[in-house]
Amino acid sequence: MNKTTFGVIVGNRGFFPDVLAKDGRKNILEVLKKNGFDSVTLSIRQTKHGAVETFEEAKQCAELFASKGDKIDGIIVTLPNFGDEKGAAEAIKRSGLAVPVLVHAEEDLPRKMAMGQRRDSFCGKISVCNNLRQAGIPFTQTTSHTVKVTSAEFKKDLDDFAATCRIVKGLRDVRFGAIGSRPAAFNTVRYSEKILEFAGIAVEPVDLYEVLGWVDRLSDNDRGVKAKLNAIKRYTSTESIPPAGLLKMAKFGRVIDKWVKDNELAGTAIQCWTALEEFFGIVPCTLMSMMSEALLPSACEVDITGLLGMYILQLASGTPSALVDWNNNFAGDPDKCVVFHCSNLPKSFFKADKMDFQEIIAGSVGKDNTYGTIVGRVKAGPATFCRTTTDDVDGVLRSYVGQGKFTNDKLDTFGGYGVIKIENLQDLLSYICDMGFEHHVAVNMSETAGAVAEALGNYMGWDVYCH
Repeated sequence: MNKTTFGVIVGNRGFFPDVLAKDGRKNILEVLKKNGFDSVTLSIRQTKHGAVETFEEAKQCAELFASKGDKIDGIIVTLPNFGDEKGAAEAIKRSGLAVPVLVHAEEDLPRKMAMGQRRDSFCGKISVCNNLRQAGIPFTQTTSHTVKVTSAEFKKDLDDFAATCRIVKGLRDVRFGAIGSRPAAFNTVRYSEKILEFAGIAVEPVDLYEVLGWVDRLSDNDRGVKAKLNAIKRYTSTESIPPAGLLKMAKFGRVIDKWVKDNELAGTAIQCWTALEEFFGIVPCTLMSMMSEALLPSACEVDITGLLGMYILQLASGTPSALVDWNNNFAGDPDKCVVFHCSNLPKSFFKADKMDFQEIIAGSVGKDNTYGTIVGRVKAGPATFCRTTTDDVDGVLRSYVGQGKFTNDKLDTFGGYGVIKIENLQDLLSYICDMGFEHHVAVNMSETAGAVAEALGNYMGWDVYCH
């Protein structure tokens, strides 16, 4: 994951102690560096203490940010004292940058409230936020109104804000690949390419017939096919899989890898059910798992908006995402359910994994045509879930996001599966049904729901429900 870079605006106000701005600038830059973030800010030679107070200083800051605009992922406005209420808004507006903004105010201490020591950042933050609002600049607040920049709480705020910045940046002109057509039995995964395109998300389609035609042209001894076959065998246990099936997977994977690279795609959604099994003789699940594990997420049943949820969670956490079904109730516990897929989950989700056949489809197309799933139990740990969809009637993008945890509850079944516990799950399920969301949901082994909701709702302008 690339380093996140913040433009830093240090607020100052002349009749408050200048030393607070000087120390505040030093402290936040040290905190950012310590936590692995890069920064762009005015130097102490450019303005008094490298802070922004006057209109001229705001213009200098804007010019600096504009010159580094390709590097800046977000802007932090830090108020070591009251700060000038117009300076930050002017600097951001004139920079031309459309990136997330975090507003931070340093806390006062009871023993330092005499003239010359008190900050009044508590009050100044309200004024700065008022000016940002007037200027139409969306912003993010720290968890507490004021917070010590060197505290663990502020570190968490920084991490969440960085995740929000990665999502907003990552959704800018992103391209997804749709391989094949939506299976006829899955009306639930219909979506509007036009609504996605309007939001800056492009979909590049390819006919499954073309893909299989390219596969047919590959020889068994093709260097790329051999490399892909070896990669599959290194990725998971293939002991019980017929060699002919593995070779077909390697050829299919070789073609998809090249198509993804040639079209500069960030992820794919693949037709599976049941053309590939019936007419080609494999399931693509392990190949999709490998792509998701390599941070090129891949979704089932040409579920492009499900893929979008996977990608958003991946941007937030920097780790692989999976697409699963909300599938079964569990043991009478209203806050637990079983999530499941056949499966193509990334191997990092599993306690242990192996390649197997697809038990559901095997009954109709034969076991020999359904090798290629990657199966296992999802390990216990944190979980963030997200679903996005295009509401074609209202012409908007909608989403929901929340957190829970994967548990160790005993369960004996097949495919890729896990038990997830979510507080007030029944309310969530009612919302999903009432709003007509799909049965698929993206999941990620992280705690990033707040950052996702902030990015999609506050900065992307989507309709977001945060559970």
